[in-house]
Amino acid sequence: MQQTLNTTLLIIGGGPGGYVAAIRAGQLGIPTVLVEGQALGGTCLNIGCIPSKALIHVAEQFHQTQLHSQQSNLGIKVSPPSLDISQSVAWKDGIVDRLTSGVAALLKKHGVKVIHGWAQILDGKHVEVDGQRIQCEHLLLATGSSSVELPMLPLGGPIISSTEALAPKALPKHLTVVGGGYIGLELGIAYRKLGIEVSVVEARERILPTYDSELTAPVAESIKKLGIKLYLKHSVEGFDADKQALQVRDPQGELLQLSTDQVLVAVGRKPRTQGFNLESLALKMNGSAVAIDEQCKTSMLNVWAIGDISGEPMLAHRAMAQGEMVAEIIAGKSRRFEPAAIAAVCFTDPELVVVGKTPEQVEQEGLDCIVTQFPFAANGRAMTLESKNGFVRVVARRDNHLILGWQAVGVGVSELSTAFAQSLEMGACLEDVAGTIHAHPTLGEAVQEAALRALGHALHL
Repeated sequence: MQQTLNTTLLIIGGGPGGYVAAIRAGQLGIPTVLVEGQALGGTCLNIGCIPSKALIHVAEQFHQTQLHSQQSNLGIKVSPPSLDISQSVAWKDGIVDRLTSGVAALLKKHGVKVIHGWAQILDGKHVEVDGQRIQCEHLLLATGSSSVELPMLPLGGPIISSTEALAPKALPKHLTVVGGGYIGLELGIAYRKLGIEVSVVEARERILPTYDSELTAPVAESIKKLGIKLYLKHSVEGFDADKQALQVRDPQGELLQLSTDQVLVAVGRKPRTQGFNLESLALKMNGSAVAIDEQCKTSMLNVWAIGDISGEPMLAHRAMAQGEMVAEIIAGKSRRFEPAAIAAVCFTDPELVVVGKTPEQVEQEGLDCIVTQFPFAANGRAMTLESKNGFVRVVARRDNHLILGWQAVGVGVSELSTAFAQSLEMGACLEDVAGTIHAHPTLGEAVQEAALRALGHALHL
């Protein structure tokens, strides 16, 4: 019989939240054990954020080369390109391997004991992993989330999830994406740029329904230009394997057969609460997620939950910040998870960023606000990048000019998310941003110009 392993902190899940919590705990001298059933880095590093951005980069490079082989305003002439998708996947896997190896090295450096295996919770102080019993003072749940499956489209064969879409052995001729949210569109646009016919089926009346229509309009325009077929307000009925057709019902109730080689189901994610005996703790739940307070404490003493298992927003950077905080609280520091805002980024073409309150939210809350945008069509850097579509938008209180939110759509705007979040976290007013000298020529100048315009004196419009 194996001896019980004792530790102060036991973390279940080695994704962004779990491994950051472990690293910080190690830095603070807290004896820590991290249990991970698959690869370190979780969904984000292995089958989510990082691989998808790698595939998006491959697709963009291939797409640009194709455009230059046809007609180029820049005077670049090249032969029509070809694609070796296996080499592209190998390149992507190389990035993933370097990142996961880096995580493993950091954990080792900070004295974290990593156990590879599937945890089974016995009670709030004991966990078993492949017959090894571990006793802890603090239990941290960081098990992440999993793709939502549709009962009428069971995964297998031509029906795939984002996991398979990010590691294709060969490319289909026609991909149909079920779900017009950020995951479906990021991958749908990437596949289209790789030369694949792509259709998108969305039950609601427009793509990216969680973002406002003004913000998503440039994405809708890009999708149309790329030749992606959109089936809005269409519901999925099932898949006919004999006919290789996705069965959907249009807004009038008529059943359509959409011929396709592959169907990518991308209708969202749900907290991963099954498979490790979580129910034995009888924790208070918030819908399908574990309920937590502003310190990530659950309803059981010294049991904590961070990241996707605790519900929306399901973002890796939220999980990381929560993990760091929990480690510091266990070490005796005074911390609360009360960020002014958490940036949400959508890596479509063009990219979208939302940080803080939107015009719709401030209207619902009855706040008197200035809402102003500055178009990239008036930004020199955007012109040199051949990307004049999009804008930066600021939402600020009318009485004291306190900035409440930022939104942007355009090329590379994901990189503006840091400036947006920082301005909100520091309680910046319009005058603070307008009075900060922004480097020229950069996309960031549009941030300053949006603030200037809100104050009534934009310089380049």
